[in-house]
Amino acid sequence: MGTTEPKPSRKVRVAGFLYRVRRRIATGLAVVLAVFLAYHVMVGRNGVNSYEQKRLEDRTLSEQIHTLQQENDRMKEHVDRLQNDPDAIEHEAREKLHYARPGEVIYTLNERPQAQNEKPQQTTANKP
Repeated sequence: MGTTEPKPSRKVRVAGFLYRVRRRIATGLAVVLAVFLAYHVMVGRNGVNSYEQKRLEDRTLSEQIHTLQQENDRMKEHVDRLQNDPDAIEHEAREKLHYARPGEVIYTLNERPQAQNEKPQQTTANKP
């Protein structure tokens, strides 16, 4: 003889239906949340695009810092020479300030001035 299973009651069927609906809703919400988070990670304020821009800016600033440190070192050496080396002081005085020793004559050559006879070229349109 076969045993027949009793039909589930209406309450059990409704409870099973509600359980399946809740699972589908929860799964849908989890997918929406995952898509939102993925979008935020890629495009958001601190996303991957922003991260790449900041890495590029960091590289650029690091190069600028390195260049400025080298220039700072050169300047410090120059200041040290000016403070301690009389020949460097004399060289600066002669080059920048045009100082001369007694009895010396300094000749300077001016750049060739633009000829006054030359007029700037003017273009005029033909009028009918």
